[in-house]
Amino acid sequence: MARRPLPRILSSGSASITRSREIARTAADSATDVLHPLITILRGLRLLAVSGRQKWAATPKERRGPKLFLAAACVLAVALVPYGPILALITVMGAAAWKGRERTPVQTGPDEAESTRLRALYEALVPYFSVSEDPDPLFAHGGDWEKAFDGYTFDGDGRLTRLQVSYPAYFTDGEAAARSRIEQLLHTKSGRGREYRFDWDEEANRLVMTVPAPLSTSIAAQRFVTAPGETVLGFTDPDAVRRTVPVRDGDTTVDASPVVWRTGNRSTEPHLLAVGQPGSGTTTLIRSIAVQALQQGDVLVIDGSGTGEYGTLTGRTGVLAVESGLGGALATLEWAAHETERRLIFTNRARQGGHPVPEDVKRPLWILLDRPAVLGHLAAADGRTDPQELLQVPLRHGRAAGVTVVLADQFDALETLTETVRTHTRARVVLGPASREQITAVLGAEPNTTPPPEVPAGRGTRAWAPDRSCASRSRRPRTRTTTPRAMPSGGRSSMCCRSGRAPPRNRPRCPKDRPTPPRMPLPMPVTTRTRRRFPSPWRRWPRSPARSSRRPGRRRRSPRGEPERRDVVRAGSGPGGRLPARRRPRTPAPLRPRSCAVRRPPRPRRTAPAPPPPRAAPPPRRPPGRPP
Repeated sequence: MARRPLPRILSSGSASITRSREIARTAADSATDVLHPLITILRGLRLLAVSGRQKWAATPKERRGPKLFLAAACVLAVALVPYGPILALITVMGAAAWKGRERTPVQTGPDEAESTRLRALYEALVPYFSVSEDPDPLFAHGGDWEKAFDGYTFDGDGRLTRLQVSYPAYFTDGEAAARSRIEQLLHTKSGRGREYRFDWDEEANRLVMTVPAPLSTSIAAQRFVTAPGETVLGFTDPDAVRRTVPVRDGDTTVDASPVVWRTGNRSTEPHLLAVGQPGSGTTTLIRSIAVQALQQGDVLVIDGSGTGEYGTLTGRTGVLAVESGLGGALATLEWAAHETERRLIFTNRARQGGHPVPEDVKRPLWILLDRPAVLGHLAAADGRTDPQELLQVPLRHGRAAGVTVVLADQFDALETLTETVRTHTRARVVLGPASREQITAVLGAEPNTTPPPEVPAGRGTRAWAPDRSCASRSRRPRTRTTTPRAMPSGGRSSMCCRSGRAPPRNRPRCPKDRPTPPRMPLPMPVTTRTRRRFPSPWRRWPRSPARSSRRPGRRRRSPRGEPERRDVVRAGSGPGGRLPARRRPRTPAPLRPRSCAVRRPPRPRRTAPAPPPPRAAPPPRRPPGRPP
C-alpha cells in the first residue's frame, strides 16, 4: 500500500523555520560587527567600574575623605580648563576600549591528555601512600588527584618535567628502600629515556621530581681561577653550588658551576679515589688534576696500565717523575714515603724552634697513581712489595706534610684495594655508567638522580666524606688526546734523568739522582736556658756600675757553675749532617714606667781614626868632599 504524502502546509513549514533562523543569525552577526566598538567600550567601562569599586572598598575609612576631596578637585579643574570635558571623555573612552579588548584566554589547568596522565600517576601511587586504617586518606582509588599534586609542569611533547607530590605523614620516608620504590615508580610512569632528580623534604612531607638539563660537554681542561689548595674536578648544575668560575667554552667565556675539591692541612678529605668503567674518563680526570697541580706544586705520576697516557707530562716543570714500570713505581713510592717523613721532621723542628717552615716543605707534592691493582698483581707475581703498602705513610700523614694522593681504578679491582686506601680516600668520584648498587658501594650514599640512558665519557657522581647523604652528579672537563712521547726501554720516564739537568734547590730531588735516605726518628724537644738581657721593668734605679761591670771576653757562669748558654738551639743531626745554629728571634724590650725611666746620654759614634800625616822626605845626602 502506497504511503500518502503530507499536506503542503506541513511539509513547507520546517523549511521556512530554518530559513528564518538563518536570517536571524546573519542579522545578529551583522549587528555584532557594527556594534563591536560599542560593545568593547561598554565591557571596558564595566571592568573599570568593578576595579574602582574594589579599590574604594580596600581603602581605609580614614583615607576615603582625602581621596574624595582630591577626586572632586580634579573634576573641578578639568571642568574649568578649556576643552577639558571633551578631553576627559576621550581619555575615559580610550581607557575603556583598552580595558575591554578581547584577549586570548590563558590555559590555567591541564588539558585532557595531561589530566589523564596525572590521573594514572595518582592511581599508581595509591598502594604506596595509603593504609586501610586512615579515615580520610589523601591517596584513594577514585580520589581527587589535585589535592595530592601541588604543582606540575609539562613540556611541548606532553611529558612531565616537574612534579610536586604531597604524601601522608605516616609514610616511611626515612627508609632508603621505601624511597627507592617511589622513585622507581615515578621514573617508570613519567617516561623512560630521561634523567630525573628527586628532592625529599621529610619535614614538610613533600617530594619534588624534576628533569635536570644535560650537562655541558664542551668545556676542556684548562687552568681555572681558584684559590690555593682548590682543584676543579668538573662542573655540575647551577642550583647545586653557590659559586661560579669563568671558563673558556670554545671561543667564548662563560660562568660555570664547579665541583671544587679542597686540599691542604685543613682539608677534611685530603685524598681522592676515582672509580669507573674502562673508557669512562678516569685517566682524563687525573690529567686534568695534574695540569692544575703544576701551578703551585710538584707531581709524581705512576701509570699502572703502561699505555703511555701521561707521556705528554714528561719534561714539564714540576713533574718529578712519570713511571710506568714496577721497579720505577716502587722506587718512586718509597722515595715519596721518605719525603713525607722528612717534611714531618722539618715541620716539627721549625715549630719547636719558632722558625718558619722551609719553602721546599711547604710546596705541595701530588702523587697520582692510575690502576694500582695492575701493579699489585705484578708485585705479587715477582714476590715484591705491593705499591699500596708504600702509600700508608703519605695517606696517613700526607695532610700535615702537604702530600696529596689521587688514585684511579676500575670497578672490578675494588676488592684489591687495601684497607688503608679505603679509609683515607674520603673524597670519592664515580665516572661512567654504573648501577645504583655500585654507586652506593663506592660513595657510601645513594645518588639523588636516576641513571641516564646514555652516559658519556666523563659524566659521573661525586660525594665528600662530611656529606655522604648527598651524592650529586658532575662532569669532568675533557682533555685533548695527543700522541705520547717515545719512552725508553723498561717503561720508565723521568724529567730529572732524561733532561740531564739537576733538580731545582727548592724541590726534592728525583729518586734516581740520589740514594734513598734512611728512616729518621722524630727529634726530642730541646730545652735551653736563656740569659735575661733586659732589666726588670719595675726596677726603680739602675744597677751601680761596679756591680754591672764585667770583664771583657769572660763568659758568665750560672749558679751551678756551668757557663750560661746563649739563645741558640742546636737541632739534631738530619739527613745532611749537623744543621747550623739558629738563633731565637729576639723579643722586644719591655717598656719602663714613666716615673722610673732613666735617660742615658747617647753613645758617641765610633769614627775611624785620621790617617797620620806623611813624613817629610829626608834631605839628599851630599857626596863627601863636595862643598854645600
